Amino acid sequence: MATDTDFDVSQLSADEQQALQQYLDVTGQSVKDAVPLLERSQWNVQIAIAKFFDGEGPDLLAEAQAAQDAPPRAAAWHGSLLDTDDDQIRVASPRSRTGPAPRVVPQQPVSYQLPGILRILFAPLTITWSLFKAAFSFLAWLPQSLRLPFFATTIRRGLGRASSASATLPKEAAQRFRREFEEVYGSHGLPFFEGGQAQALDAAKRDIKFLLMVLVSPEHDDTDNFIRNTLLAPEVVSFITDAENNIIIWGGNVSDPEAHQVASEYSVVEYPFSCLVCLTPKEGSTRMGTIKRCSGPMSASVYLGELRNAINKYAPELAGVRAEKAAQEHARNLRSEQDSAYERSLARDRERARQRREAEAAAAAAEKRALEEAEAAARLEELRRQWRKWRATTIAPEPTDKNSVRLAINMPPSSGAGRIIRRFSGETTIEELYAFVECVDLLQEQTLDEKVEKPEEYEHKYGFRIASLLPRETFEPTNAITIAQAMGRGGNLVVEEIIPGEEDDEEAEEEEEEE
Repeated sequence: MATDTDFDVSQLSADEQQALQQYLDVTGQSVKDAVPLLERSQWNVQIAIAKFFDGEGPDLLAEAQAAQDAPPRAAAWHGSLLDTDDDQIRVASPRSRTGPAPRVVPQQPVSYQLPGILRILFAPLTITWSLFKAAFSFLAWLPQSLRLPFFATTIRRGLGRASSASATLPKEAAQRFRREFEEVYGSHGLPFFEGGQAQALDAAKRDIKFLLMVLVSPEHDDTDNFIRNTLLAPEVVSFITDAENNIIIWGGNVSDPEAHQVASEYSVVEYPFSCLVCLTPKEGSTRMGTIKRCSGPMSASVYLGELRNAINKYAPELAGVRAEKAAQEHARNLRSEQDSAYERSLARDRERARQRREAEAAAAAAEKRALEEAEAAARLEELRRQWRKWRATTIAPEPTDKNSVRLAINMPPSSGAGRIIRRFSGETTIEELYAFVECVDLLQEQTLDEKVEKPEEYEHKYGFRIASLLPRETFEPTNAITIAQAMGRGGNLVVEEIIPGEEDDEEAEEEEEEE
């Protein structure tokens, strides 16, 4: 809800705040001016909106209350002005209140259906009228040079009345008036408002401009002369179209229902008729008043002088209202920009907080994962040590018979064992040879514990490979092949450490070679 620094909206009830919001959405008025008007309307939104657009009438209840509270009127003074000083004479001359400027909303025409018998009886008359109207419609399309002035005027008047019956939308009526005006008087330069009188009045009130309403009657003999020599005079057109004068011009033909209703509301008795309307701030912040009425034929200089005097009289007041509205709009835009900047700042803070929470959660997850991996690695290393101790107790001692296989094993530099020469039984499997190399340090230390058990749910993986030198052949740890089958009576072997990731590369190379 829009707020104002001069009024605290939180003091209102929920229903009053809802009514205020609905009123502001329609009128765009400031809160400090809207609340008193709603209070005077008993917080009825429809009544308040009607007062905003149509102006407020006299409050009978307030006038009665003021009459009761007013002090008694002083007795009339019957002395002579010759017995008084000039300083004692006080003459009050307040500016008379301007006339109201009604907002006219045209009513939709209501068609009545005659009973069946009457329709049959009046059928010949209806057909005759249709043929007559069709004939005049045909004559209306003739070129201007082929029409007699009298018949042209008659046709134009008749068509104006006939077409008014079908006018249902104010915008269509305004467009038709402008089109017919240009057909008769050519290009004129007057920017007629393309909308109804109510829309033109609302635009003048919203934009704080003057509304010049021009009503013409095709039945009046002075209409053509007024339009050609007064309304379309170059100085009048220049004055109306000057942007500094802030004039909205609306025109209507009283043959149309809307213009006829406007003429009735403004009590027009003589044509052509012009009326100048604007806001009257001193009589009410939302009141539209009639500041000038011009009836009947007049010269362009007189017409222009009347308009200029009225506009010069009220222009300073409207300029002040326009400046106040601009200041309010600037303050509203500034508050909106501040609110937008605040929301963007909150969004950035929320985004930073979200990123910080995600980073903290990711760091915590990574720390937890690293801890779990470290615990798993420590557990795996413990199981590996237990397995080596157990496996060292299962390795057969070195045989002494002549049928044994003599192997020279070159250990990797990182082990520090150097070159080991040992005999193995011919029935020793390749896997047992791997186990010997894995546990050679424990066998050399001779600190074996016979009570060590094999760890459960543990599958040992050797981090090295054993290969022969010449010819080079790699032996995999398996129990299906003995060292006698693989190496005969003896051989030179080398132990190569497996670098992590090297096995995957070798497997990929082997697959490529096979392909």
